[in-house]
This record gives sequence, structure tokens and C-alpha cells, in this order.
Amino acid sequence: MKKIILDVDPGHDDAVAIILAEAEENIDVLGITVVSGNNSLENTLNNTLKICTHLKIDTPVYSGMDMPMVRDRFLSTESIGNVHGETGLDGPVFGEITKKPEDTHAVNYIIDTIKNSKEKITVVATGPLSNIGMSLRLEPKIIENIEEIVIMGGAYGTGNVTPSAEFNIIADPEAAHVVFSSGLPIVMMGLDLTRQAKATKEVVDKIGTVGNKASKLIVDLMEFFTKTQKDFFGWEAPPVHDPTTIAYLIDPSMFEFVECNVQISLEHGMTYGRTVCDMHHATELPRNTKVATKIDFDKFWNLVYENVKKY
Repeated sequence: MKKIILDVDPGHDDAVAIILAEAEENIDVLGITVVSGNNSLENTLNNTLKICTHLKIDTPVYSGMDMPMVRDRFLSTESIGNVHGETGLDGPVFGEITKKPEDTHAVNYIIDTIKNSKEKITVVATGPLSNIGMSLRLEPKIIENIEEIVIMGGAYGTGNVTPSAEFNIIADPEAAHVVFSSGLPIVMMGLDLTRQAKATKEVVDKIGTVGNKASKLIVDLMEFFTKTQKDFFGWEAPPVHDPTTIAYLIDPSMFEFVECNVQISLEHGMTYGRTVCDMHHATELPRNTKVATKIDFDKFWNLVYENVKKY
């Protein structure tokens, strides 16, 4: 069983990642840590607690960084198109939140859990990398007990906030630099890959036939997400980015990768926050990242479907 810490900023696609991870019997989610990103920390934390309450998920939840490591605030969602709505998880109707967050700060939890684990832990990050970057800066020794870091973020092509940068990376490029330069094995699910994982009408309808709470939640999430993605980007079906990280842990054979050097541009200007991916090995720099390039669409969505049935 793979032990993971899941770092999120819900977010409609984060919700699907949580659903997938918690249903998979070969994944042990030790804790869910929350960062500001798709919305304010208050909202991303509440959204995580909503999901866990709704689906009776008992994994402990930890509140983390509410600002980047260097800049004084996260990007405003108004500046990039608020595809997740005012709360960050608009669409579904949730009942009263009964789950409470833990008192420990997410960064302290990450450090203590990794340091004290008898087995190496995999870190999965589906939001800005502030919690992870700060943990590595505060206690570099945890590197010795991390199996790998699986990230939804970046792009080897164009970004979705600027021509160069994807949201999760430009939200805290300095934290991303800390992670990508750590020497740890990195798996990057960038936009070039995640935009292949679109929730088509056929996919959503099939999940809806399951008829349980998890399937109804995904249908409601995708109904809202489909509308906003079409309004902002013109897509008929929304890309569901974040669960690709969990799918990789369950069945990496559904992906194709290029192993290459990836660096984060910290040059302020048009390239700020870019994941500079040496896809064609133009340099002799160490290949520090497995960059996902292709996904088996049917296998991916069948995996989500089968795991939703477990609720």
C-alpha cells in the first residue's frame, strides 16, 4: 500500500482527486493538507471539509499556507477567470460541515509525518506548492524519507494564466523552484497532459449511473465546471486536471512520459512561473522530472468510474 500526503486547494478537480484517492484500496491517505490557491484558504479549507463530511471521509485535514513563500499574496482568481465560482466549489449543495480541521499547521504536519514514518511517503500536490516548498525549506532532512512528489502543475507548452505559466506554478513560483530543485523524483502532470482528461458528457453520464453520493457529487461538480470552462475557454468538456496524479499512483501504465530537466523561471516578466522543460535534451542537465505527455482516456475514466462505485 502506497502511503501519501495529499495537498489540495479545492477546486472541482481537487474534489475528484480526493474521491479517487480515498476509494483506492492500494493508497493510504495519511492526511489531507490544504493550501490557498483556487480560492482563499478559508474557502479551500471549508471545501475540503465539505467533501469529507459529505462522503464520510475520516482522514485528518490540516490547514496550511494562506500566502506564497515570497510574495505577499496569492493570485486573485478574478485575474484568471473564476472557473470554480465564488466559493471555489460552486454547484453542489452541501449540508452542514461536521468535520473539523486538526490544530496542527499543515507544514508542521508534513514535516513530522515524513520524519517519523517507517516507510517512505509519496507527496501528491494538486495546488500551489507553498506547503511543500515551505516544508522542504524548514526541514530539508525530510527529503530522505520522500518516495516521490507527484504534481499537477506546469506545462511544457503554453500556460493558462500567462503565455508561459500554469496557475499552480505561477501562484508560487519560488515554492515550485524549491520543489523542482530538491533532487527528489518529480512526476509532473502539466496542462499538456491534463487537458486530455476531459469530462465529456458520455463520461459524466456513465458516472451518474452509479447512483451513489460520490457519483451525484461528481455529476453536480461537472455540471457547474462544464459551464464555466465553456464560458471562459470555449471548451465543450472541462479538463479534470488533478485526479491524473492519483491515477498515476494507481496505474502508471496509462501514461506516457518524457524524463527531462525541468526548472522554474523566476525572471519577473513574461516567463515568470514557467516550467522550462528540456523535452528534447538540448542540455546535459540532470533529468529531474518525469513529464507526462499522453493519457489513455478510456482507462483513466474507467478507473474513476470503478472507484466511485466503492462509495
